[in-house]
Amino acid sequence: MSNKVTLLVAGSWGTALASVLADNGLDVYMWTRSTEQAAEINDQHTNARYLPGITLSERITATSDMKTAVEDSKAIIIVAPSSAMRTVVQQLQPFYKQGTLIVHATKGFETSSLKRMSVVISEELGCPEGDIVVLSGPSHAEEVVKKKPTTTVVASLNDELANLARDLFMNVNFRVYTNRDQIGVELAGAFKNIIALGAGMSDGLGFGDNAKAAIITRGLAEIARIGVEMGANPLTFSGLAGVGDLVVTATSKHSRNWRAGYALGQGKPLQEVLDSMGMVVEGIRTTEAAHAISQKYNVQMPIADQLYKVLFTGKDSRTAVEALMGRDPKTEMEVMKLETWEQWHT
Repeated sequence: MSNKVTLLVAGSWGTALASVLADNGLDVYMWTRSTEQAAEINDQHTNARYLPGITLSERITATSDMKTAVEDSKAIIIVAPSSAMRTVVQQLQPFYKQGTLIVHATKGFETSSLKRMSVVISEELGCPEGDIVVLSGPSHAEEVVKKKPTTTVVASLNDELANLARDLFMNVNFRVYTNRDQIGVELAGAFKNIIALGAGMSDGLGFGDNAKAAIITRGLAEIARIGVEMGANPLTFSGLAGVGDLVVTATSKHSRNWRAGYALGQGKPLQEVLDSMGMVVEGIRTTEAAHAISQKYNVQMPIADQLYKVLFTGKDSRTAVEALMGRDPKTEMEVMKLETWEQWHT
């Protein structure tokens, strides 16, 4: 059986996952559009733009040729930015063989359609959405590539494929749990980036730990509320893909979303923030998607709503955070749709 796995594309998270797979004795092919980046990975065993100071395994080979990348591969792991997911999968499609394990580790929505990444992949490859495995959880690339202990979750409606994905990645430094709530894991991973932006903004404004804790806690309730409306298991939001990923993304300086929010809180314009980051900040696009999703499902998302106004209507960040703190008082235990809760609870 082939010992080859393929990873699309060679950003920081993709490179970190390639390192995990190489540590597990697999031959990893990473696809990148850039011939210069491929040459650097192959000749110098570095990917300095995304993970400076890291030496990569010689088991990792990079290529800008999609056919070379995926030919005879037993698994394809897709880590393209949400905005590029459909384009990347369209390039993959001519070389994809039905039955090949597909894992994606992208946290976001296709903004134009509001579709989850597994839906986009399914449409382009013609494979069942439930057979796609989602990898998520609290996992900064900068720590994973240094072999620091990390725990993640893989989710699929197909238990056999979820177990195969778990076995590909599992090692002493990278622990993997399985979950059947594919929708919930995807939604939690995407929506938490919005709350991380808000937490960073609060820190940038100097509002302190109390305010940040409130944003994280109420943000989790907001994520769970819309998630359950969209068909997720509420328990998923108390797990690794939910509160676990939310805490690490909303509190760590490794987090691009936290750093972007922090800069916005300090009064920097959005375009200047994005230019300085040099990498995709998924929370920006997800905030735009969440604004439309909340209207579609008629579910209040006050944190996402205020962030949308800051990002896309020019609202002052201090005024936005103060608006959140000044909302009308409510009971803490908000009610989700009873029939949805009972569906999962029984």
